[in-house]
Amino acid sequence: MTATFYTIVSVVLVSFVSFIGVLMLAISKKILNKLLLFLVSFAIGALLGDAFIHLLPEALEGIEPLLFGLYVVVGLIVFFAIEKFLRWQHRHIFGQMHDSHKHPLVKPYVWINLFGDGLHNFIDGMIIAGSYLTSIPLGITTTFAVIFHEGAQELGDFAVLIRGGLSRAKALLFNFLSALVAVVGAVVTLIIGSRSEAFILFLIPFTFAGFVYLALATLMPELHHEDKPFQLFVQVMGIMLGIGVMALLLVLE
Repeated sequence: MTATFYTIVSVVLVSFVSFIGVLMLAISKKILNKLLLFLVSFAIGALLGDAFIHLLPEALEGIEPLLFGLYVVVGLIVFFAIEKFLRWQHRHIFGQMHDSHKHPLVKPYVWINLFGDGLHNFIDGMIIAGSYLTSIPLGITTTFAVIFHEGAQELGDFAVLIRGGLSRAKALLFNFLSALVAVVGAVVTLIIGSRSEAFILFLIPFTFAGFVYLALATLMPELHHEDKPFQLFVQVMGIMLGIGVMALLLVLE
C-alpha cells in the first residue's frame, strides 16, 4: 500500500509538470531558449545520475549481471524503436505545418503529438511504479529524474499544440490529459508487479536502459547545436548539477 500511495502521488505530480507551458506566456523567446539550454543539460545529468548512482546498484543486487546486460539490451532496442516512431511523428507534424492557412480547424498533427506524448507518459508511469515497487527511495529519485526531463519536453509540446491551432487554455488542458496517461502506466505496473517479482527484476534494468538512451542518444545531441564557449560551460555545469542532485538524494536511502 505504501508503494501504491507514493506511486500515485508521484505520477500525478509528474502530470502537473505539463503546466510548465505557461512559462511560454510570460517569458521572452530569447530568455526561454537560454533556459531550455540549461534545463536540457540538467535533465541529462539527472538521468545519468539516477541510472548509474541509483538504478545500477539496485539492479545488480537482485539480478545476475548477464541477465542484467540482456535486459538492458532489450531496453535499448525498445527505446530505439520508440524514438524512431516519435521521429516519424515529428516529421509528420512539421510537414503538415506547411499546409494551407485557409483552414482554421485544428491541424491533425496536434492529435499525433498528443498520442506520441501519451505513449511516452505511459512508459514514465511504468518506470516510476517499478522503481517504487523495488524501494521507496529509488522511486523518489526516479520521480525527480522524470520531472527534470519532462520539464524541457513539455515546453516543446505546448508550442506544437499552439502552432497547431489550439487556444492556450485548450493546449494546457490537452497536454495535461496526455500527461495523466502516466497514471494508467503506473496502475498497470502496480497490478502486474505486485503479482510477478520477475517483472520488477526486468523493469529496473529496462528503466536503466531508457534513462541512458534518453540522456545520451536523444538529449545530448541537442546540445551540439550550441558550440560557443559560454554555452559549453552552461551545458557542463548543468549536467554536473543534475548528477550532483542525484548523488545528494542518496541520503534518502
